[in-house]
Amino acid sequence: MNSQWQNFLKNLGEWQGSFAQLSPQGEIITDIPSHLTLESLNDNQTARLTLKRFYPNSDPTAPPEVKELVREYQSLGRDLLFFENGAFSQGTIQLSPVSQSGAEFGFIYENRRLRLVELFNTDGLLESLTLIREKRQGTDIVEYPAFTLEALLGEWQGEAITIYPDLRSPESYSTRMQLQLDNDHQLQQNITFGVQETKISSKARIDGSILYFDQGKNPVKVILLPDGASATIPEKVELGKPFFFEAGWLIKPNLRQRLIRQYNHKGEWVNLTLVTEQKQS
Repeated sequence: MNSQWQNFLKNLGEWQGSFAQLSPQGEIITDIPSHLTLESLNDNQTARLTLKRFYPNSDPTAPPEVKELVREYQSLGRDLLFFENGAFSQGTIQLSPVSQSGAEFGFIYENRRLRLVELFNTDGLLESLTLIREKRQGTDIVEYPAFTLEALLGEWQGEAITIYPDLRSPESYSTRMQLQLDNDHQLQQNITFGVQETKISSKARIDGSILYFDQGKNPVKVILLPDGASATIPEKVELGKPFFFEAGWLIKPNLRQRLIRQYNHKGEWVNLTLVTEQKQS
């Protein structure tokens, strides 16, 4: 099994893309071009990240204003975990009533990366969504269209792996998710997972590109986003109730990945799960 550092290095390279600030409904407010370089130094003992973002100048005839961030890493923080394919999540370790909470999720597939940042304010309500779409420098990648309900419908079978902040042994298990519309034009979701084949059924009302799963104790909404992305958002983050942050990426019409960052009722981060699922024909 690879070390966390080796998994981190799967993201090495030059990545050209943009940072899109989204409304709570998933609409793009601003989209800032970016260039990120992650390079290894000292025989892979150090990694240097250089991020440049290109902001429009108030004078349209002038070149964009460049803001640069440079960081060097020799180890990884306790709030961050990587999978062997390079996918990762970084975020809140312990929920606090006096600070923001949230997470960044990162997916990588061949010459594409997709990252999503979900931030919540001190009242536990969604404050901002940032979608970062990147391709490896020098490659010609066609971006996928916005994720639609029609693309989500059907049966998805997959494999999940759960890893833990204390780096205990990972757990792997199979998953199955069935999504279909009922007679009331609500989304019926049936999920089966784990060795015990745990089953969860839920319904969502549909409002444009947002799916509201609001019938249970811990209501969430799924926001369908550009480039096949999706954000699963708790209606409210609060102590005393378990919750999770989730991001998804429809990489191909029949291939999807999801990252799920789970918290207990004390607001403690307990694990991170990567689900890789394929749509059945």
